[in-house]
Amino acid sequence: MTIRFEASLRHLCMNSCQKGMALTVLRVESLTTTLGQAVSLALASGEILGIRGASGCGKSLLLRALVDLDLNTGEVWLDNRARSTIPAHQWRRQVGLLPAESHWWSDRVGDHFPKLLWPDEWLSQLGLNQEALSWSVNRLSSGERQRLALLRLLASRPNVLLLDEPTANLDGETTLNVEKILLDLRQDQQIPMIWVSHDPNQLARVADRVLVMEAGGFIS
Repeated sequence: MTIRFEASLRHLCMNSCQKGMALTVLRVESLTTTLGQAVSLALASGEILGIRGASGCGKSLLLRALVDLDLNTGEVWLDNRARSTIPAHQWRRQVGLLPAESHWWSDRVGDHFPKLLWPDEWLSQLGLNQEALSWSVNRLSSGERQRLALLRLLASRPNVLLLDEPTANLDGETTLNVEKILLDLRQDQQIPMIWVSHDPNQLARVADRVLVMEAGGFIS
């Protein structure tokens, strides 16, 4: 079954014009994951789309399909350029995914981005400092991994952010600090985001609109 949101898209365009935003940055047409439902949606410059739903309903599958990590059909456009026309590694630099569980391929944190200089302000907001670059990945707690993975993603300067439970392992204060970093980034650079969360209160704070997912498709 194909689920479309013509009313939501009209609402998006009206909101975008009122806010002075550029129109659609990310457009998804009949994207179908292994759960079998086709999803179409649009994301405007500077918009945060919240997605919530029960565990296993397909939220992570959708994000992974958007960056073409899992089997899918359909098409995705970034600024009117089709995903199918862009090499996968280039697409994933532009459409950046923060997975629920981060992946590390070297023993030392700094080895992942040898030339990386993270803003001290962001590090401080997240309870970290430049010494984190010298840490062993094995010594990281789940919360440290999550915070460092977020900074690693932001440092790559993607044009769109896909955030899969970005604060799930964080305490209340750090959660609010992560939200502030991302909201400031949206405000300053108009980066659009899809933000998956189980917390409706968080989505009420950060999202411009929220869609509820069930069995791979949206019900509202």
